[in-house]
Amino acid sequence: MAIASLTKFTVPLATTTSASAQGLLMPKLKYRFRVSFTSFGVSSNTTELTKQVKTFARPKPTFDMITLDVYNSKVNLIGKPKWDPISCVIRDDAVGNVSKLVGEQLQKQFDFAEQSSAASGADYKFVILLEELDGGNGANTPSVLESWEMYGCLLTGVEYGDNDYTSSDPLELTLNIQFDNAVQTPTGTGIGTNVGRTLGTVAT
Repeated sequence: MAIASLTKFTVPLATTTSASAQGLLMPKLKYRFRVSFTSFGVSSNTTELTKQVKTFARPKPTFDMITLDVYNSKVNLIGKPKWDPISCVIRDDAVGNVSKLVGEQLQKQFDFAEQSSAASGADYKFVILLEELDGGNGANTPSVLESWEMYGCLLTGVEYGDNDYTSSDPLELTLNIQFDNAVQTPTGTGIGTNVGRTLGTVAT
């Protein structure tokens, strides 16, 4: 009876779309994630970045708004979509692997010594893969609950942090990242599947 009572720890539903005895669903946890970088800097191995990530903001899409003025009212429509900048906080390691990779990426975007710019975006843009994990590790291979692939990434700024005699905290780098597009892929069906569109039913 004690275990059965836990199935009632949820919101009672008026429909039958979900089992009444299902209880609460397990949430994704904020600390179970992995961030992978592709074509970041010039060194072939970027796993040190992955291991030193502290926080990573999830993508945030927004839409431009179009307002049509009609007689006594206004009608709102969505315009072009855009992706807001995100930030990634990385611990700066004593060996210097993180600082080296970040410096390589900055140098790809702009040669500070020669004051020379890259010829095109393809010369310096990179790809980020953000994966939400289930907590598996070691002998238990982690399962990916959801993934975000961000394309056309570039650094718009880097904050190297402050030295402080009164603090015992590690030095951290904050990467400000802008990207062109992102694709969300969960497990199973739902978000990320082909929604489709019925032609000839456009409302006026």
